[in-house]
Amino acid sequence: MEEVMIQERNEVAVESAFSNLANFKELYDIGKMFASSSLVPAAYQGKPMDCAIAVDMANRMGVSPMMVMQNLHVIKGVPSWSGQACMSLIKASREFKDVHHVYFGERHTDSWGCRVVATNKKTGEEIKGPEVSIQMAKDNGWYSKKDKMGNETSKWQAIPELMLAYRAAAFFARVHTPNSLMGCKVEGEVEDIQPSEAPKAVDPFIVPPADDAVMKEAEEVFG
Repeated sequence: MEEVMIQERNEVAVESAFSNLANFKELYDIGKMFASSSLVPAAYQGKPMDCAIAVDMANRMGVSPMMVMQNLHVIKGVPSWSGQACMSLIKASREFKDVHHVYFGERHTDSWGCRVVATNKKTGEEIKGPEVSIQMAKDNGWYSKKDKMGNETSKWQAIPELMLAYRAAAFFARVHTPNSLMGCKVEGEVEDIQPSEAPKAVDPFIVPPADDAVMKEAEEVFG
């Protein structure tokens, strides 16, 4: 995927779709074409506006519209890149080369972690992204998330190695290549930042129903 994206990024981007009405109409027509295809992901089929937005994002990023549609998902109403796509976007950057993950600490312990390391093409400087560890995941409440029924929903316990890699790539991209993400989240971030279910507030002015035994005792006392 990285090689394809690098090649696509070298192509000249088309004129902005929002520069005039004709361009916008052309973008929408392209979106309708994609929306009618069975080859695009199911989430985009029959949705010309979603496809048009994906095409516009692809044009601004210099990548294929199919790459965007295959890797950009809407999770709880928030557009999010897949973890694999995030790393590919970093590798496709014109600024860095030799992009790779580096794991540290002892596997399957709180010290186990990961960071993305790359080399600046112009200066040859080694660029180290922020560290992400299991301890960090626990401290921030990512490691153990539960739904309303008390069922475990976090992926950190099921696939910790992948989650470390995805989050390390997301952190590197946010610090060193923020434009590549186009303001979107990365896989796992949306679920992790969701607040836990807050207990329902109790209205102090509503008198709770009285216990039958208490009511009976009151009647006997106060007759």
